[in-house]
Amino acid sequence: MAKIVVTMLQTKVYADKMKNIEKVAEYMETAASEKSDIVTLPEMFNCPYQTANFPVYAEPEGGESWQALSRLAGKYGVYLSAGSMPESDSSGHVYNTAYVFDREGNQIAKHRKMHMFDIDVEGGQFFKESDTLTAGKEITVFDTEFGKMGLCICYDMRFPELARIMTLKGAKVILVPGAFNMTTGPAHWEIMFRNRALDNQVYTIGTAPARDAASGYVSWGHSIIVSPWGDILEQMDEKEGYITRAIDLERVDRVRKELPLLAHRRTDVYG
Repeated sequence: MAKIVVTMLQTKVYADKMKNIEKVAEYMETAASEKSDIVTLPEMFNCPYQTANFPVYAEPEGGESWQALSRLAGKYGVYLSAGSMPESDSSGHVYNTAYVFDREGNQIAKHRKMHMFDIDVEGGQFFKESDTLTAGKEITVFDTEFGKMGLCICYDMRFPELARIMTLKGAKVILVPGAFNMTTGPAHWEIMFRNRALDNQVYTIGTAPARDAASGYVSWGHSIIVSPWGDILEQMDEKEGYITRAIDLERVDRVRKELPLLAHRRTDVYG
């Protein structure tokens, strides 16, 4: 199947963890008429994005939020790229973790954010994820009925090596739950997704939380889909809502044939 219908949910993040799950369920019910193949959620969609919150909201894999998302994927018969949420392990570590469920609600992918968002922009944003989060170590590419897809989280996407490795492992779509802020968002959100799509000749899909000016971390929003040619197919504004778009995976093959960047790589000299 070449065409995939993607629905991005740009949801507001509430302090009540399960209210966030309920809002996702409401949006999935509303969007059911779109006949989506994949529904995508934002980074930390069920936890206000502040370091102190991550250990408090964290659940083990298979926890209450995981179970609710699995049920929603099965109920609506969609692949659910379930944003990300804080995950706790048996050793007391906390991760920023993204899960993907198939149409039956089975988990088919899990990615722990690899690159910690520890930044200090003069006159702008300060944030230090590593205060409470542990970095993941695995590159995530998974199989679907449409072919392989890559999965990473927000700051991970800034590192071109990661996107290239996912591409070389067969990904034609890279899914990115993200939450750029009011400093980095206007500066880099759009150009980053266009660059990664253009360099690797893949679709890039970035799903962000809606903007809430009263929150401790203000999201840029602007959930986005970029084609393998580097053009923006969809981009939302800052407000809560959803958008649906069909993407054609045959376009990946056409672009790679017409402009064979991957085939022209000089791996004999890069090393």
